[in-house]
Amino acid sequence: MPKNEALTKIEAHEKLCRIMQKQTHDKIHNLEKTIDRIEKILLTSAGVLITGMASVIIVLITRWN
Repeated sequence: MPKNEALTKIEAHEKLCRIMQKQTHDKIHNLEKTIDRIEKILLTSAGVLITGMASVIIVLITRWN
């Protein structure tokens, strides 16, 4: 195999690897944004649930006496 042909194949392969690496990076970045969004929703829901349960407990305690 001539040197130029081998060099061309290596360069084409490296270019393909860079493209695939960029696509993988973009997918990981999108997953990070989605996970951050889900975390915010989960923490907000947990906060609302804890606050609601605390208020129910307070109401039950105050009406008990």
